[in-house]
Amino acid sequence: MKRPIRPDEHRLWSMVAATVHPLPGRETAPVPKAESGPITPPRAAADPLPPPKWDGAAFMVGELAGRRLPLRGRPTEDKGIEPRRKHRIAKERDPIGGRIDLHGMTQDRARAALEAFLRRSHDDGARAVLVITGKGVQGDGILRRRTPEWLAAPGLADVVAGISEAHRRHGGEGALYVALKRKARG
Repeated sequence: MKRPIRPDEHRLWSMVAATVHPLPGRETAPVPKAESGPITPPRAAADPLPPPKWDGAAFMVGELAGRRLPLRGRPTEDKGIEPRRKHRIAKERDPIGGRIDLHGMTQDRARAALEAFLRRSHDDGARAVLVITGKGVQGDGILRRRTPEWLAAPGLADVVAGISEAHRRHGGEGALYVALKRKARG
């Protein structure tokens, strides 16, 4: 059952309704008049919420409350490829050890394929690979947005050295260079 409308709510609605003009050929519904008087603020809840507690720790804007990623797990701004190395990869002076195209895959399938590809490339001794995500519709594809997060995940920290946007001839905004760490001797 709906609660009855309070007089101050009714008065406020009638002020809003008075500013609306009907479409041609339609009539406005009559709005009953409410008694005038001061508008009273709504009652406070019986149990107000306690004020939030802040421990003084640093946080990132947009970070989910209660979820703190380690520095290594944060998105790629911290893990870019060194500029000289990126230039060598773009000019193909450092060979691109492999390419994977994630077009048309679901997020789950793309993530699994990417992780398997990176581990296989690392085991084969590749030092850099190209990951093609595509731009998506209007340049905001989900794979394009999520791939840097997947690459920065702690599970791939032993493989991925850094990532950067690819040169235009390798896919530009729709592709990433992924620098791989050297394989451990032994």
